[in-house]
Amino acid sequence: MKLSSRPLIIILILLGIATDGYHCKVVQFIFGDSLSDVGNNRYLTRSLANANLPWYGIDFGNGMPNGRFTNGRTVADIIGDKMGLPRPPAFLDPSLTEDVILENGVNYASGGGGILNETGGYFIQRFSLYKQIDLFRGTQDLIKSKIGNEAAEKFFQEARYVVALGSNDFINNYLTGVYSDSWKYNDATFIDYLMETLEDQLKMLHGMGARQLMVFGLGPMGCIPLQRVLSTSGGCQEKTNKLAVSFNVAASKLLDKMSSTLANASYTFGDNYDVVNDVITNPSKFGFENSDSPCCSFGRIRPALTCVPASTLCKDRSKYVFWDEYHPSDAANELVANELMKKLGFLQVDPTNSPSPAPASEPSPDPEG
Repeated sequence: MKLSSRPLIIILILLGIATDGYHCKVVQFIFGDSLSDVGNNRYLTRSLANANLPWYGIDFGNGMPNGRFTNGRTVADIIGDKMGLPRPPAFLDPSLTEDVILENGVNYASGGGGILNETGGYFIQRFSLYKQIDLFRGTQDLIKSKIGNEAAEKFFQEARYVVALGSNDFINNYLTGVYSDSWKYNDATFIDYLMETLEDQLKMLHGMGARQLMVFGLGPMGCIPLQRVLSTSGGCQEKTNKLAVSFNVAASKLLDKMSSTLANASYTFGDNYDVVNDVITNPSKFGFENSDSPCCSFGRIRPALTCVPASTLCKDRSKYVFWDEYHPSDAANELVANELMKKLGFLQVDPTNSPSPAPASEPSPDPEG
């Protein structure tokens, strides 16, 4: 008598090993610098680039430092939230397990990191993009051991990827005059060097399954408070801004080329230069009152380099474009994230999985007079 295969199929489905294999969520893998770091540098005990002290994180969760280099959320946090994607924990978070990775993805971003290995060397410890990719390779091995090669391949190909580095390669490398890159290259050849390196790195990620990937462009980094205070006029440093524009043009072309030549690759470039420049030039148009100095500072003592418990906070953090000498505020990050989503036409992946937004800013504990 011929046996029916129907009971066997039902059993396989109940065991979760049907033809579709292991069912995994769509998660994010984030590679970046301090603009996307959610805590990796907290665990790099010798790193000089960290956000471990108050008042970092004052408008996020319980208001305690969490490793983010701002008062609230990062741009990647906000875009992921609006797309319904889970927030990936830091790679070095001690609670990270295979199950956590399958549910939330991983964030490898590291303050001080760059596209180039040599960038940010004076921070002692940081993860360059090559190092972050190497850590991702280890993550893949863990997941393959957990769910098998076929299911892991599907999991990594369905994931979303963010690559957000580049500013440190200029501000904490090429423009400092203390690294050999400063005299080995001119502006054009240095950007060529960055693009050759970035192309190699993105090809590595594609070979590891990255199919849907976005690279964040650079904003007008010559207008961050640190660059202004180091200029003779107190204005933006135009040479630095021109380098950011040149980087964006080259990176956009690179992403277009890779999308058309790599199999099943949807690689997009998120250029936020114009909107950030508009916010800095016309802050009141966007509801800000200050776009040239940090909310967290030592008052008239500049540059303050980092935010510490002895720092003075501005009266209303939602009215400042910059949180510290380097990094945007939560309010500015939200504006940038919204503009990028609008420009790129991002849609929600899972609208039921959106974390709560950062709480509204409370009055500063030590406001300026």
